[in-house]
Amino acid sequence: MPEAEMLRVTGGSSQVFALGKGDRLRVFDLEGGQNALLYAFGPKDALPASHPAAPRDALAGLIAANENAGATHHRLAGRDLASASGILVSGPQAEAGEALALAAEDEMTCVLIVPSTPSTADAVAPATDFALEIARSEQAPPASQPVPPLAEPLQDFRIKAATAERFEVKAGQYIQIMDIDGRQCSDFLAFDTELLGQGIECGLDATATRTIMGRAYPGPGLFSKFYDQRMRATVEVVQDTCGRHDTFGLACTMKYYDDQGYPGHDSCSENFNKVLAPVGIPSRPGWPAINFFFNTQVNHDGTIGADEPWSRPGDYVLLRALADLTCAASSCADDIDPANGWNPTDIQVRVYGAEHDFPKAIATRMTPDSPPVFTKETAFHSRVAPLSRRMVEYKGYWFANSFLADGAVAEYWACREKVAVIDLSALRKFEVLGPDAEALLDYAVTRDVTKLAVGQVVYTAICYPHGGMLDDGTVFRLGPQQFRLICGDPYVGAHLRQLAVEKCFKAWVRSSTDQLHNIAVQGPKSRDLLSKIVWTAPTQPAVTEIGVFRSTVGRLGDAQGPALVVSRTGYTGELGYEIFCHPRDGATLWDAVFATGKPLGVVPMGLEALDMLRIEAGLIFAGYEFMDEIDPFEAGIGFTVPLVSKKGDFVGREALVKRKAEPQRKLVGLEIEGRESAHHGDHVYAGRARIGVVTSGMRSPILDKTIALARVDVGSSAIGTEIEVGKLDGHQKRLKAKVVRFAHYDPDKTRVKM
Repeated sequence: MPEAEMLRVTGGSSQVFALGKGDRLRVFDLEGGQNALLYAFGPKDALPASHPAAPRDALAGLIAANENAGATHHRLAGRDLASASGILVSGPQAEAGEALALAAEDEMTCVLIVPSTPSTADAVAPATDFALEIARSEQAPPASQPVPPLAEPLQDFRIKAATAERFEVKAGQYIQIMDIDGRQCSDFLAFDTELLGQGIECGLDATATRTIMGRAYPGPGLFSKFYDQRMRATVEVVQDTCGRHDTFGLACTMKYYDDQGYPGHDSCSENFNKVLAPVGIPSRPGWPAINFFFNTQVNHDGTIGADEPWSRPGDYVLLRALADLTCAASSCADDIDPANGWNPTDIQVRVYGAEHDFPKAIATRMTPDSPPVFTKETAFHSRVAPLSRRMVEYKGYWFANSFLADGAVAEYWACREKVAVIDLSALRKFEVLGPDAEALLDYAVTRDVTKLAVGQVVYTAICYPHGGMLDDGTVFRLGPQQFRLICGDPYVGAHLRQLAVEKCFKAWVRSSTDQLHNIAVQGPKSRDLLSKIVWTAPTQPAVTEIGVFRSTVGRLGDAQGPALVVSRTGYTGELGYEIFCHPRDGATLWDAVFATGKPLGVVPMGLEALDMLRIEAGLIFAGYEFMDEIDPFEAGIGFTVPLVSKKGDFVGREALVKRKAEPQRKLVGLEIEGRESAHHGDHVYAGRARIGVVTSGMRSPILDKTIALARVDVGSSAIGTEIEVGKLDGHQKRLKAKVVRFAHYDPDKTRVKM
């Protein structure tokens, strides 16, 4: 029987799908508490009577209110919408998990609708996702068709396994190369058509591309171009759903198969020779190619290794031609190693017109079985993007690394001396609601949530049972049974829901990241700025009255302005605030902050300056100071683990008791001689012995010192201990350093408390 098909229906959208006789459907309310309706065109009793009926005449209105209404209406064209039967498959009290299971007794067309309700910053009503699992009957034909095109294609053809095809595109047109069944590589060549007409062969060059781009594989955004031998940009990467490719090898060659004992085996290079010969391109024994979906890596010893591709069925790369090109693409013929999952399959190529404006995007997956999610624009993107040409993908969103007008160092100084604003909307927000919301969070995090008052915020660690950190974040208490957890890892929501099931807590964890976007307003003049634009009701504290780690609910401008949540929190070591709003109000909020802040010297700030500020302030970052092998004590935030005062149990408590009693490593501050910086991953030595690793490092502008954070053996962690940072192989070059108190800047946090 074919593998089950998985579909994702995002909150506030709808999905049309067909079921054949004998197909089995399972519907999952992924986060619980979300309304959803299932309609069917087919037999009268197609849907189970055990679920409440949904009104037949509401289908058209529900579809129209959802994000993809046009696509859904198009797929139902010609049908009498009022003839569909419908049921409610989930509702506000539903737990996370399976909401419906049925077997189709006959063919039918179904529509799942996940409605959304209006949301504001002070009344968040997130619409969350559903998943569909369809197990086709044995009589159904195996699904091996490409996913629908992105638009009406100019060319649309299939490259059979172990073959290649030639095609031409014009400047500005888009090329989509798709792995239909997954785990299949495709080599790609492109030549300047005008030069070919002059008898000059000028194609893509991986070495020129890597050298100019400074990275192994160009991705959408800043590093997005492939170059030819003239070092001219030839194609631009617009979208990538796989994220793992290779650009440093040849397309497979006859010599490779001969040497492996397979003489006469098909090869991509020979297949290219066949399709390129008619346009006068001489044959080569091996073609340097862009190897899409080929999973290769350079090992520490300099050898090149390969494994099965990361690509899943339907994964693709979307390119834009920057010149008129003669292209060739292959379906790799390799079936003697893991390169194509041991079984070569087909590749689909589509060409789209230059009139389209496909957004630049990289697909990410929260877990290996999650559907791909494209890079999103935040509520402030329309204001941020025109000011920066260094937009980078960060945790699924586009962010500015720095801005044109000032640059990272000037942005840093603005935050230290005046006021700076940074978009932090990629922070994941989760609404934790219900009678056991407090109990769930108190069990999930290390801090004592039972002590939180309404309006209070607490910084905490989130640990695995073995004591290693999943994430850090802040918990807001919004009411007796209402909490908001803000962190960095989208998996935290799934983790909380799993804990709720294991402990039988009656609580719902709803993802609200897309309903709450936020900026941080940081610096000594931040209070002056916000006091001029944030209105609060008499029952709420004013901005000037918010203490450290406190929040208030207000509005922008006056009582009729957009709703805001303002917290006195930040990641800079300065007096600062974070402002949360609904995405529809993002541009209005940004404009108000900058109009009011202009006399105060406000500037926009990017991620590069933020990293400098947080290192000086001794603030930790995921993947650097902590990860799942590192506990909060080793990460320098042992204060978030009150093992004595917190009486209740929490995830990792038993392991953390042992880890605290027998510490092995400690996060310390380093002061390094000279002006050369240590970087993340540099090893720390005591004599010949390696005793630790630098987690973050920089040259501090305000201290005029080279500083770092490092995780070292506890025996070398005392303040004043002299150690060295190794460069090159760790022994040929050393930077002298000593252990110092951190945070390096304002270690007593006096500026935060101003």
